[in-house]
Amino acid sequence: MSKIKPLFMWAGGKTKVLKYQLPYLPNAIDIPSYSEPFFGGGAMFLHIMQKYNPEHAYINDINDSIMNIYRSVKKDPEAFCNVVDIFQAKYIRLSKEDRKKYFFEVRHAHAYDYNVWDKPFEAAVLYFLMKTGFNGIWQINKNTNDRYGTPAGLLNQTDVVYDKDNVMAWSQLLQKVNILSGDYIDCPTAAFTYFDPPYRDSFTKYGTTWDDAATEKLIEHAKSVDGHVMLCNRCDGSTFFDDRKGNLNLVRFPVTYTAGRKEKTSTGYAAKPATEILLYS
Repeated sequence: MSKIKPLFMWAGGKTKVLKYQLPYLPNAIDIPSYSEPFFGGGAMFLHIMQKYNPEHAYINDINDSIMNIYRSVKKDPEAFCNVVDIFQAKYIRLSKEDRKKYFFEVRHAHAYDYNVWDKPFEAAVLYFLMKTGFNGIWQINKNTNDRYGTPAGLLNQTDVVYDKDNVMAWSQLLQKVNILSGDYIDCPTAAFTYFDPPYRDSFTKYGTTWDDAATEKLIEHAKSVDGHVMLCNRCDGSTFFDDRKGNLNLVRFPVTYTAGRKEKTSTGYAAKPATEILLYS
């Protein structure tokens, strides 16, 4: 099987920073089970599942719409892809201008007609929107019924908008995975638990505020886990995490943000360099 990729682009996803985190992973023999309570795109999950093949895993995210995609891919990937194929076929033959109109038509239907759809169909429609939306951003709007409201992306796909083989590979990988959707505190921990929460003082992708109190509560939870843990976040130059890490180790490493954090230069806008922290046991 070729290397499996995330199902979709996800702002804040860890694909590009894994190289900094991997040296701090526990030994393979210590990873019989895996848990990721803030799932999103699942970059670390893919690495662990493909390299270490734990006996079982838990993935969780409070965004039920996202987890519905994973549930649907796990249960019946053929039916899921059949729906995406219908939307893809219509989209691909349109001009760029008409693609944009079609994107917003589908987004409107997803916002207001979903209550007459079954959950697998809803998941496939959302997946199509995420593959044609802007830059992996998750945005909810009042004018989209507090549902997916991300604008259209570049709309420059040539023949496909998604990789069907990758979806099928995900389905196989998810067969021994427990897929949850709720508060992180209710997600079981494991031999290795990876916490990738919203950044401190951020307005999260789901329309709620993740403040310092929430971060402190999570750190205390991580320190109490009976097993190996990792917890990542953005570093603002303060000693916030140093002062709270307790029995956990802390390292910092450079990152470059490509979504939502660009700085103006003399020639336009460039990805903004920053620093992230990793707490680990």
